[in-house]
Amino acid sequence: MIQYFKNINHQTVAIDRPEDGSWVNILPPLKQEEFSELSTGLEIPLDFLTDSLDIDERSRFEEDDNVKLVVIKTPTENNSFNDSDALYITIPICIILTHNQIVTVNSFENGAIKKFLNTFQNRHPDKKNMMVLKIFEKIIQTYMEFLKEINIKRNSIEQKLYDSSENEQLLQLMRIQKSLVYFVTALRSNEMLLMKLERTNFLSLNEDEREFLNDLVVDNSQALEMANIYTNILSSTLDAFASIIANNQNQVLKRLSVITIVLTLPVLVASIYGMNVPIPYANSPYAFYIPVFLSMAISLVIGWFFLRKKIF
Repeated sequence: MIQYFKNINHQTVAIDRPEDGSWVNILPPLKQEEFSELSTGLEIPLDFLTDSLDIDERSRFEEDDNVKLVVIKTPTENNSFNDSDALYITIPICIILTHNQIVTVNSFENGAIKKFLNTFQNRHPDKKNMMVLKIFEKIIQTYMEFLKEINIKRNSIEQKLYDSSENEQLLQLMRIQKSLVYFVTALRSNEMLLMKLERTNFLSLNEDEREFLNDLVVDNSQALEMANIYTNILSSTLDAFASIIANNQNQVLKRLSVITIVLTLPVLVASIYGMNVPIPYANSPYAFYIPVFLSMAISLVIGWFFLRKKIF
């Protein structure tokens, strides 16, 4: 699906075809025929439009025939039905600067682009560089929001784990950990992209735009630091719960071992008195009570010994 927008008197207006100073937004479902028509109509290399279809596409920029391409990774919720997949993943978004338009290509629904659309009426389409920087800003804001949501979910799951160590909560923490791995990798890649854009001035920014880009580098670094902190906290939490579970398991095994030892010797006494051979006091009227009391005495002595050693 292809959307065309234009800013007319500070109002976002949907139009039927691309015009000078318009924004072209490409959303799923994506068709190869639409890519071919758009590539011919706007004189965009076809691979610039199809690069976003690769979910593993790295953050980068390049130029071909005065058409500039910037690929940056953005966060999105994972709609997978697999319970073991990450809650959030990162996907590439292609930003293409043509001679007269700015084109964005999304392989999935993108929250950052929706935010940009809500503020498009405040943009100046003739200042394409600033529009690109504003898209970067919305992407970084989306990272920040998702990181805060992840931290809230992590705290909630940890509180549930304190009450009952169930596999469901541990699996949820693992899904969050996978999401943070995606975020850290993408934010590190985006940071390198932004710093390279700042160093090479690929977008031909003016002084104000370069200063704004520098602020974006700082904000992206802050998001990366947040992701690293949450990753370390989550890793420490999982290690702590693994240690707690292992310690509880050891305690249970220790108690079972003590119970086995306490019961083994009385069973041995009962086995001896149950043999079909002559034994002392076999004809005594107390022949039943002797092994019983002897077994109880041995159990009490062994139990007292383990309690004294604080092993039980």
